[in-house]
Amino acid sequence: MNQPTPSYSFDVTSADFDRLVVQASFDQPVLVDFWAEWCAPCKVMLPILEQLAEDYQGELLLAKVNCDVEQDIVGRIGIQTLPTVVLFKDGKVVDGFQEAQPESAIRAMLAPHVVMPEAVVEDPLVQAQALFAESRFADAEALLKSILTEDNSNAKALILYGRCLAERGELTEAQAVLDAVKSDEYKAELAGAKAQLTFLRQAADLPDVADLKTRVAQNPQDDEAAYQLAIQQLARQQYEGALDGLLKLFTRNRSYNEGITHKTLLQVFDLLGNDHPLVTTYRRKLFAALY
Repeated sequence: MNQPTPSYSFDVTSADFDRLVVQASFDQPVLVDFWAEWCAPCKVMLPILEQLAEDYQGELLLAKVNCDVEQDIVGRIGIQTLPTVVLFKDGKVVDGFQEAQPESAIRAMLAPHVVMPEAVVEDPLVQAQALFAESRFADAEALLKSILTEDNSNAKALILYGRCLAERGELTEAQAVLDAVKSDEYKAELAGAKAQLTFLRQAADLPDVADLKTRVAQNPQDDEAAYQLAIQQLARQQYEGALDGLLKLFTRNRSYNEGITHKTLLQVFDLLGNDHPLVTTYRRKLFAALY
């Protein structure tokens, strides 16, 4: 008789939180997802977290807390925004994050705390993606070089390698690497990498962030300062702030600089990818602004 597949994710209530989360975390880390039915980013995050729990095959558990119902837990942990995800280990909170995050960033957060089962060893490219998300560009490059030594036409590895170089300021070399990508399979990823390279080049010739923030604070209608500030934020991977500023600028002056704001928003969508929660949110906002 076949045994049922174990579930590594489950709902928790005030009555069993101590047993299923706090006490259980002495045996293996427990990731706690604080969500609510009305929270759209929570619904984006949930399948990612559930898949991660399955990937770790019991080395990590996922506990789900409905914040509309379990107010005692919300108050006890001090949850103030959704989604919030916290990691319990040895009976206490050791890490976590607020707002939706891509899978690679979550894996990077988990890496110091959770042992990946030997049967599920990540391939080097996935590891490099996690390192890149953690801004460990030199470490990511080392893995990517080993991948490219075996297959110098690996498009995904080339694109990520180019992005690492760009983030380290090696813009000319990064351009050469991205130009070497011939595959049409990853057009969106390549367009995003080239967009990031463009943002980094543009930012190098712009006033610094502090000056631009001062200009915008003194005159919220300063379109040039608002756009330049967004470019500086994009160069620093501050995507939510940049998208918010670009959308506000587009809403009040969609013809600014021959419509460059709309073009830049689309470039950011390419950069982050269609599955990124920020892209889902800001595509909807942009559509509303357009129509």
